[in-house]
Amino acid sequence: MHSSIKKNGLVAAGLMNIGGALICSRFFSNPTINQADPVVMSNFGLLMIVIWGLAYIGASRIRANIMWLVAAFAIEKLVYVLAWLNWLSHNDLSPVYASDFLAGVFYSIYGLNDFVFMLFFIWLFVSEKTSDTR
Repeated sequence: MHSSIKKNGLVAAGLMNIGGALICSRFFSNPTINQADPVVMSNFGLLMIVIWGLAYIGASRIRANIMWLVAAFAIEKLVYVLAWLNWLSHNDLSPVYASDFLAGVFYSIYGLNDFVFMLFFIWLFVSEKTSDTR
């Protein structure tokens, strides 16, 4: 696998986590995100999303095989995708958009974003596993 794809993808995942959480939460001051899902998207939960972003960026600097690290990243993304699908199945986006546009955007796309990066992390896992067996 080309190392620049690995590095750039990990950095992109990190920036999406950090940027998405900070911008949409207005640096943890947007109560609509917290109120819509107080368990997963509390300010603590948003902070942990930022921390995961930092972990992805940190992993982009590792030149060794990171197969099991990206496996953990893929599982983490799966958890967020499932949480998002559960939230969507029990909630209506209209009141979130009515309360705050950025919060509505956040709840509309965060699971899709996590799904895309989950697939990327799975691809990295498979690629690292393949290169590890050579």
